[in-house]
Amino acid sequence: MMRRSLIVAATIVTATGLVGCTASSTPSVMTSDTSLDGAPLELQSGPEGLRTMGTMDAGTAARDIIVTGSALITVDSPAEAADETARIVESAGGHVDARTETAPRNGFAGRADLTVRIPADRLDTTLEEIGEIGTVEERNTQSVDVTQVTEDLDARITALQASVDRLLALMTQATTTADLIAIETSLSDRQSNLESLQSQRASLADQVDYSTVSIQLVSPAEAPVDEPDTFLSGLITGWEALVAFFSFVLIALGVLLPWVALVAIAIAIAFLARRRWRRRRNEGDTRRE
Repeated sequence: MMRRSLIVAATIVTATGLVGCTASSTPSVMTSDTSLDGAPLELQSGPEGLRTMGTMDAGTAARDIIVTGSALITVDSPAEAADETARIVESAGGHVDARTETAPRNGFAGRADLTVRIPADRLDTTLEEIGEIGTVEERNTQSVDVTQVTEDLDARITALQASVDRLLALMTQATTTADLIAIETSLSDRQSNLESLQSQRASLADQVDYSTVSIQLVSPAEAPVDEPDTFLSGLITGWEALVAFFSFVLIALGVLLPWVALVAIAIAIAFLARRRWRRRRNEGDTRRE
C-alpha cells in the first residue's frame, strides 16, 4: 500500500513538473516593428488586409497580429454619420462596442465617438468605406505581433490538459483517502490554471480576429462672432444695428398696415352710422315739438 501511494505521489509530482517546465518562460508581446533578434522589420499589408512581417517567406505560417487604430472624420451631421458608420461596420461582420454623441454648443463642434470591432481581414476596406462618409482628417493603425504569446499559451494549455487527464485517470485508481485527497488537490489547481489559460487564449484570439478602432465624427466648428475692438469697427457695428432696427420697424409697419387700414375703415363706418343715427333722432325731436 505504501509503495502504491509513493507511485501516485511520484506521478503527481511528474505531472506538475511537466507543466512547470512548459510555463517556465513566457515571452512578452513583441511589437510588429521588431524581429526576434531585435532587428527592425518593415510592416506590410498582407492578404485581405492583415498585417504580416516584411521578412516572412511565402511558406512561413501565418502570424497572429493584433491591429488597432483610430480615425478622425469631419461630417455635416455626426449623429447621422454615426448611424451610417454602425451600418457599415455591421455589414462587414463587426459590431459597435461603445457610442457617445455630443450636440454642438457655444461654438464647439458637435461630435460622435464610436469604438468598433471590425473583422481583421476586412479592416482596410471597411475603413475606406467609412472614410467616404465625410472628410478624413486623421487615420492611423498599429500592429502587434503576438505569435509567440499564442504559441506559448497553446503549449501550456496542451501540457495542462495532459496533466489533468493523467490526474483524472489516477483518481479512478486511488485506493486510499490520502491518495484521493492529494489527487483532488492537484487536479483542482491544474483545472483552475487550465481555465485561466484558455480564457487568455480566447481573449487573444478575439483581438486577433477583430480589430478595435476608435472613430471620432465631428462637425465643422461654428464661426466665432467678431467683437468690435476699434472705434471704426464699433461705428460699423452701431450703424449695422441701427439699420437692423429700422429694417425691423419697417417690416413691423408692413405687417401692421393692412390691419390699421381695416380698423380705420371699421371706425369710419361706425362714426358715419352713429352720425346718421343722431341726425334721425334730432329730426324726430323737432317734429314732436
